Amino acid sequence: MNGPGEVQKNEDQEGEAAATGPQAETLEAKRSWTADSHSALEAEGTHGFGERVMATLYLESCRANSVVPVSCLLRQESASELNLRHRGLGPQGVRALASVLTSNPYIKRLDLRDNGLCGAGADALADVLRKNNIISDVDLSENQIGAAGLQAICTALALNPTVEKMQLQGNRLEEQAAQHLAALLLHHRGLKSLDLSYNQLNDLAGEILGPAVAENTGLTELNLSWNCLRGLGAAAFARGLEANIFLKVLDISHNGFGDSGASAIGDALRVNNVLEELNMRNNRISVSGALKLGLGLQVNQTLRILIDIQVSRECEDLASSMNEILPGLCIKLYTSRRKDWPQASTPSQPASAPSDSGL
Repeated sequence: MNGPGEVQKNEDQEGEAAATGPQAETLEAKRSWTADSHSALEAEGTHGFGERVMATLYLESCRANSVVPVSCLLRQESASELNLRHRGLGPQGVRALASVLTSNPYIKRLDLRDNGLCGAGADALADVLRKNNIISDVDLSENQIGAAGLQAICTALALNPTVEKMQLQGNRLEEQAAQHLAALLLHHRGLKSLDLSYNQLNDLAGEILGPAVAENTGLTELNLSWNCLRGLGAAAFARGLEANIFLKVLDISHNGFGDSGASAIGDALRVNNVLEELNMRNNRISVSGALKLGLGLQVNQTLRILIDIQVSRECEDLASSMNEILPGLCIKLYTSRRKDWPQASTPSQPASAPSDSGL
């Protein structure tokens, strides 16, 4: 006769054998991560008590969220960077991760690029950022967090002055998200670098962000390349740049500022005495717009690098003239013959033969 323990064991085995489809996959995943988890904990015997406790918390959280643990996190020990990009964590994986990140005293840089976090995952991570005062560099690019996820992140950052660098590339951020970004710029003085490239921030977003940029008192590097800032939005953003006294590096390439936007940037450069590097590549600027930009450059005393101006044949003399007027300015010319080789034009080395494309 079998004892009670043997009867229960046999019932469990029969239940697992009868499981099919999603149930079977779940059971297999649990077996897999349980085995990996035990191996990781055994290998972790030389680690400190704190690391063992965090590993245990993480494993319990993975079990509660029915996700497979990330083995490299169990071996993280006291490393200052956690790189989990392209892991397919999803919202549930980030919820499990939150248990260890909230109280981790070591991690300063967190890279979660391309993990399908969406709004729900961003919300779970926001809870971490509200409580953790160690993490200072966060990469959430390519996670499609949208406006709702961004709102959660920005609200958390408003309560956490520790975060200095935030990367939000490719997150489908549109004009609705601009309101949350503006609030972040107005209230987070510790943020030094913000990457918003490869989103869908449009004219209205530019009108919202412009005043926030004017009032911001901490950001030194801003990347808005590959968005849709044009027309009135571009002009409003330029006015914000004119009043800003902290920003040193600005990338507004691939936006379509046009001649009116170039003129507005030129006006801003007449007043702004802080900006050192400006990228305006591929902004649909003609010779007329370039001339208006040049008038601002002629007055400006701080800009040192103007990156990748795509010039036409008509602009070659203009670039040379700028170098004669501003010998300290490095103008990198972008030509269609070798797009991967931008060339710096200096008084002693004139610009190479340019293409027929506009600025």
